[in-house]
Amino acid sequence: MIMLRSALFNVAFFAITFVMTVAATAVRLVAPRYVLPVALAWARCLIVAMRIICGIRLQVSGLENIPQGAVLIASRHQSAFDTFVWFTLLPRCCYVLKDDLLRIPLFGSLITALRMIPVDRGAGGAAIRSLLRQADHAVQEQRQIVIFPEGTRSEPGKPGELQPGVAALATRTGLPVIPVSTDSGLHWGRRAFRKQPGTIRILIGKPIPAEIGRKAIMAALEAGMAALDRTVPVEISGLDKPVDNSVKRSRP
Repeated sequence: MIMLRSALFNVAFFAITFVMTVAATAVRLVAPRYVLPVALAWARCLIVAMRIICGIRLQVSGLENIPQGAVLIASRHQSAFDTFVWFTLLPRCCYVLKDDLLRIPLFGSLITALRMIPVDRGAGGAAIRSLLRQADHAVQEQRQIVIFPEGTRSEPGKPGELQPGVAALATRTGLPVIPVSTDSGLHWGRRAFRKQPGTIRILIGKPIPAEIGRKAIMAALEAGMAALDRTVPVEISGLDKPVDNSVKRSRP
């Protein structure tokens, strides 16, 4: 049954993505400012499809820790799910992503229209300078920058090493860094066809001030993410039990 539901979701995923990409391309030509709402609609449709088809719900804790305006979200990255869920959680989301995505027909041009922050990870110091310049523009627009400081997806319970670009971003922009942990990989694994029913949890920690300096930021981020990791499960259990298909969010 899980394999059938996973296959149906994959069909829905590509169908929704294709339709929304075409719609956003048309919107970009006549009213570029509305491309971001189309991206939000795309993300919401995918989350609803996950809930209905795969029995995967979402629980978010700690949204009250995210201040208003521009901010820097430093999140664990375990799944493709992480690459769109923040559109639904933040008012003006801006992802730091690999520039390879710009080469995808239509989709790449939309990344540019959405003013995401593409980075050439093989460019060394030039990549950092480009990242900082683009981040300056995002801050001026009061956008929330989402970065995956591990640089790539990791397996649940096996976090990767944090890269220093996040500290460079914080000290350059003066934005507080918000540590985030997730167990999304338990239900939508890296390069996995199967989508396991259950609850994806996103835990948002307390802000880390940029004023403490790069080394202190990295140490505090490492400690903060590790503390959040200990509160999310690393093993799948109860997969045969019925699930509550509602989306739960903890915020005062």
